[in-house]
Amino acid sequence: MSDILIRKVGRTGRITLNRPQSLNAVSLSMIHAIEAILPDWAQDDDITMVVIDAAGDKAFSAGGDIADIYGALTKGVFDKARHFWREEYPVNAALFHFPKPVASFLQGFTMGGGVGVGCHASHRVVGDSSRIAMPECGIGLVPDVGGSLLLARAPGRIGEYMGTTSYRMDARDAIFAGFADYYIAEANWPALITELEQTGDWTKIDAAALPIPSGKLEEAQPQIDAFFAGETLRDILTLLARSDDVWASATLQRLATQAPLATASTIELIHRVRTTDRIETALTNEYRYVHRAAEQGDFREGIRAAIIDKDKAPKWQHGALDAVTPSNVSTMLMPLGDDELKLETTP
Repeated sequence: MSDILIRKVGRTGRITLNRPQSLNAVSLSMIHAIEAILPDWAQDDDITMVVIDAAGDKAFSAGGDIADIYGALTKGVFDKARHFWREEYPVNAALFHFPKPVASFLQGFTMGGGVGVGCHASHRVVGDSSRIAMPECGIGLVPDVGGSLLLARAPGRIGEYMGTTSYRMDARDAIFAGFADYYIAEANWPALITELEQTGDWTKIDAAALPIPSGKLEEAQPQIDAFFAGETLRDILTLLARSDDVWASATLQRLATQAPLATASTIELIHRVRTTDRIETALTNEYRYVHRAAEQGDFREGIRAAIIDKDKAPKWQHGALDAVTPSNVSTMLMPLGDDELKLETTP
């Protein structure tokens, strides 16, 4: 059975991620399939919108298929990981710029690579099971697939907080943070998707959406804005450490589990893209980090500790968060010369 189902149904182009046994982890073949069909659908007058969903009830997509990449990294074949990202990022940009409405239905876990497929859509639907996060700092990577742009667009300093702590959003948080747009009861999704297929009328999503109360992120924003206002990770750590606030102490403990170099670099990535508000800026800077992280960073160790050995005891190259210098961050985000990410200009 195919990992991804791509077809025309009525007035829609339909994409279904179809690896429920692997929580719909995004593979290279899935990336290639989406990349191949989007130009055709953009020109097809019979298609008025694209609808993306996923098989199973546990996850829209829990991330990229990194277990396979780990094997290559342990053998010193670093370009396998780099090739995956070079192929993936242009697809993220293509979904972001797609000239017709794109609706995504984000049940269960939507993380990492899943965010890159589902959260650049124009109409992002969440329900009670939805849990959305950018957890890359926990495995020695940075929020990528254009995630740094989504984080930069979040209210106040919410993006810095979510990106560095791997905060897991529910439906209320996701809508507040700008990772989703509509709350619709999941029992109503099949009927709504059928209606979209028949009519191609994306306004049906607006009509089906329900109001949703404020969540934990919105309630915590005053604290987040105060403590995450620094220009660097070290600034943020200083503000948190000087406080006797219980929330500040709990946040410091959460940050302490993350990869120091990736966490410090995430702050810089978010600040850089906030000045341009362009997905191309986000993806270019993200790729500079991940290209180097394949060989120089903590990515392999992070995967080992979290996914392979599952001992939850990574040995990061910087022993503490405050050991990372601005020079360390700058080195990871410098231009790559001939290896720079190539993104086509979207008309």
